[in-house]
Amino acid sequence: MEVNNQENTQNTNQSSSQGVREGRIQKLTDLVDIGINPYPYTFDKTANAQTLQEKYKDLEAGVETEDVYSVAGRVMAIRNTGMFIDLMDSTGKIQIFSHKQNLSEDKLKVLKLIDMGDIVGFRGTIRRTPRGELSIKATELKLLSKSLLPLPEKFHGLSDVEIRYRQRYLDMIVNQDVRDTFKKRSLIIQKIREFLTKDGFCEVETPILQGAASGANARPFYTHHNALEMDLKLRIAPELYLKRLIVGGVSERVFEIGKNFRNEGIDTRHNPEFTMIELYQAYADYNDMMTLTENMVAYVAQEVLGTTKIQYGEHEIDLTPPWDRKTMLGSIKDATGVDFMQVYEAKEAIELAKSIGVHVEDNMNWGQVVETVFEEKIEPSLIQPCHIIDYPREVSPLAKVHRDNDRLTERFETRVNGWEIANAFSELTDPIDQRQRFEAQALAKANGDEEAMEIDEDFICALEYGMPPTGGMGMGIDRLVMLLTNSPSIRDVIAFPTMRQISK
Repeated sequence: MEVNNQENTQNTNQSSSQGVREGRIQKLTDLVDIGINPYPYTFDKTANAQTLQEKYKDLEAGVETEDVYSVAGRVMAIRNTGMFIDLMDSTGKIQIFSHKQNLSEDKLKVLKLIDMGDIVGFRGTIRRTPRGELSIKATELKLLSKSLLPLPEKFHGLSDVEIRYRQRYLDMIVNQDVRDTFKKRSLIIQKIREFLTKDGFCEVETPILQGAASGANARPFYTHHNALEMDLKLRIAPELYLKRLIVGGVSERVFEIGKNFRNEGIDTRHNPEFTMIELYQAYADYNDMMTLTENMVAYVAQEVLGTTKIQYGEHEIDLTPPWDRKTMLGSIKDATGVDFMQVYEAKEAIELAKSIGVHVEDNMNWGQVVETVFEEKIEPSLIQPCHIIDYPREVSPLAKVHRDNDRLTERFETRVNGWEIANAFSELTDPIDQRQRFEAQALAKANGDEEAMEIDEDFICALEYGMPPTGGMGMGIDRLVMLLTNSPSIRDVIAFPTMRQISK
C-alpha cells in the first residue's frame, strides 16, 4: 500500500509540474508577443548580493542612497504581486523592491509574467526598508531566462535523496548548505595546490587511458581505442607515470590532482569515479611523507575553516600536527593481545585470526590476514588522526622493504574518523624486486584476484635506468572534503555522483 501511495504522490507531482509548465509556456508566448526575448544574450551585472550586503551593512533602516547597481540572479520568492522579490545569486540573497511607481508600463508587463525560478536582472538604487531589509529599488528589469518548471519546496519538495543526487542542480538551487559545500571543495583543492607549490612541487598531468592497470589494487574499467585497435583501461591510479617523471628528472617534487576510476562497489565512502592527489618527492622516505601529509591537511583546514579543530558527526577531531604514529602489528597486539609477528605460516595466521572472531578466507597469505584483522579490530576506533605504519610486504607491492624487518614495508596509511584518507610509501626503486612483486600480483590475478595489479613492463624499464630514493603519497580528495565539511556521504561532496540509470 505504501508503494502505491508513493506512486500516486509521484504521479500527482508530475501532473502538477506539467500543468505549471504549460502555464509558463503560455507566459513565454506572451513575452514574445510584447517583443521580449525570454533568453537574451547578456546582462551588465555590476554587483553581487554578498558585496552589497557587506558594503551597506551599517545602512540604517528607512535610509535610501543614490548609489545605483545592476544585480542578477534567480527569483526565489515573490510577495505582494511582485512588489517584493527575493533574488539569489551565487553569493547570497538580496531583496528587490519593484514598485509600480518606479517602473515603466513596459517593465510592469514583464514583471507580471515573472515566476519563481526565473533568472532576472534588476537595476536601481540601494535602500534599506523600514523593516531593515537591504533592497534594490528597481527602476529597470530584464528577464534573462524563463524557467519552465517549478522549483521544489526547500524542505518538502526535495527531501528525496535520490532526486537530490540525480538532479544536483535543483539541490544546489534550493539548499544553501549544498552550495557552500561545493564552494569549500573548490577552496580545499586550491589550498592543496597552494601548499604544495609553495613547497617546490611541480604540478603535472599523466594519462587516464592506460595499457596496464597498476598503481593500486583495484578492478579497472575497460574501453577500446578504435584507431589503434587496442584495449585500454581507465586509470586506477597515476602512480607509475608520476614515478616515470621522477626518473626523467622533470622535477624532484611532482604532484597531480585528477580523476581515477575503479570498478568497485558504491557506499558512503566509495564512488567509482573519484578525485585523488598523488605526489612524489625525490630523496625522501615515508617519514618525510608523514610530516608532509599532516602539515598539508592542517594548513588546508586552517585556511578554509579558520581552525585545525573540526567537528565531524559527534566527534571533535584535532588536526593539529604532529599526529600519532602506530605500527599495524603493534596496534593489533595492543588491542587483541595477539602478536602476529610470532607467526610465520599463513595457515597459522588464519587460525589465529579466526580464534579472535575475525573472518578470513582460507587462501589468504600472512599479510592479507594481518591487514584484515587490523581493518576489523582496530580501524573503526581510530577517530583522531594517526599514521598506521609498517604494512606487511604481501599487501604492499610498490613499497620498499622495511630497513629493519624484511617481512614488512615502509608504508603508512593515514586514518581519521576510522577512515583511510592517505596511503604512502618509501617507494620501491629496485627494478628486480619490483618485477618479482608484479609477478606475484600477476599470479594472484591469474588465480582469480580481479583487484591484483598487472605487470607494467615499461615502468620496470624506467626503473632500470635508475630512480632516486623517493617518498610518495596519495590522498582521496573526496574523503578529505567530507571531513572538512562534516558531510556523511561521499555523494554529498561529488557534484554528480555515479547513479544507477532509471527508465524514463
